[in-house]
Amino acid sequence: MYALILAGGQGTRLWPRSRHHLPKQLLDLASPRTMLQETYDRLGPSVPADQVYVITNAACRDEVVRQLPAVPPYNVIVEPSGKNTAPAVGLGCLPIRRRDPEAMVAVLSADHIVQRPAEFRSVVAAAVEQAERGYLVTIGITPSRPETGYGYIELGAPLEHAAPHSAHRVARFTEKPDLERARQFLAGGRHLWNAGMFVWRVDRIFSALEQHLPALAESLDAIAVAQGTATEPAALDAAWAGVQAVSIDVGVMEKDDRVAVIPAEIGWSDVGTWASLAQVIEPDEDGNVVLGADHLHSGTTGSLIYGERRLIATIGLQDFVVVDTDDALLICPKDRSQDVKELVDRLRAENRTQYL
Repeated sequence: MYALILAGGQGTRLWPRSRHHLPKQLLDLASPRTMLQETYDRLGPSVPADQVYVITNAACRDEVVRQLPAVPPYNVIVEPSGKNTAPAVGLGCLPIRRRDPEAMVAVLSADHIVQRPAEFRSVVAAAVEQAERGYLVTIGITPSRPETGYGYIELGAPLEHAAPHSAHRVARFTEKPDLERARQFLAGGRHLWNAGMFVWRVDRIFSALEQHLPALAESLDAIAVAQGTATEPAALDAAWAGVQAVSIDVGVMEKDDRVAVIPAEIGWSDVGTWASLAQVIEPDEDGNVVLGADHLHSGTTGSLIYGERRLIATIGLQDFVVVDTDDALLICPKDRSQDVKELVDRLRAENRTQYL
C-alpha cells in the first residue's frame, strides 16, 4: 500500500494565519501536530514511511521535509506550478508507478481533519477491496447538515462488500448545491459529502487519465521518460507548461464508468474556514474556542479567538471570529468567514504581497 498526500493548497480562507509559505496544512490548528503530520499519522503501520509520497510547491517543500522526517526527502515532489488536483495526482503517482506498476494508492489531502483515525483505516481497507476489482474508489462522508460548501455524491447500486462497510457505485457527482437542494439531499439519505479522498490501483488511474484526459497523460509520459535522469527538471518544466488545470473529480471521476464510493463516518472536516475549525474543537463554558490567546471578555459567546502574543479583550461578541497575528488582525462574523478569500484576492490584486 502506498499513499500520495496532496499538500499544495493555499488555505486562503484561514488567512491571516495561513500564508503562502506556511499554508494551513503546515499549521497546528486543532492539535499539537500539524494537519500534514496528522494526515501522515493516521495512515498507521499499513503504509511504510518510504511508501508515502507528498506533492507540494517549492515554497513549502523544505517545511514538508522538516515536518515528516521519516519520509525520504526524494519522496517529496514539487509541482512547478499549481494546476489543480488531476495533474497533481498524475505527477505524484509517476514515481509510484515506476516503483510498482500494480501499486495500490490512497490519495489524501493534507489539510483535512479526521477525528476517528481507526475508523478511517477501516474505511480505506474497504476501499482497497473495491479498487482491487478495478474501481476508482472515493470515500464519501455521511452528511450531518445541509452544507452548501461541499460537493455531493449520489449513491448508486450496491456492490458486493465485506462488513462492516457498504460500497456503492456512484450514480452522479453534484457540485456545491444551493441550500434548498442541500436540504433535499440530506432528507433523501442517498447523498454523501465529497471528501476528495481516493483509493485505486496506479495502473487503473493512469488508464483513466489516458481515456479522459489524454493531453495530460501525454505530458505525464514525457515527464516519465526523463525520470531519474539529468534531463528530468527540464522535461518537467517543458511538459508542465502545457498542462491544463483541472480537478480529478471533473476530469476523471465524473466521466469514468467504474467509480465506487464507501460511505464513512470518520469525524471528517476540511477545515475550510475559521468557522468550520470552531466546529471541531471543544468550546469553553461560554461556547468560545480560544486558541493560543489570552482572552479577557465580558459577554462574548460562540466565538473563535486566536492570538499569538497580545491580550485580546472582547465585549459582547456573539458568533464572531477574531484572529490576531504579528502583522494582521481579522474580525468577522462566523457566517462571513467564507468571505476571507475575497480579502486575500484583494491583497493579491493590490500587490500587498507582504501580507500573503
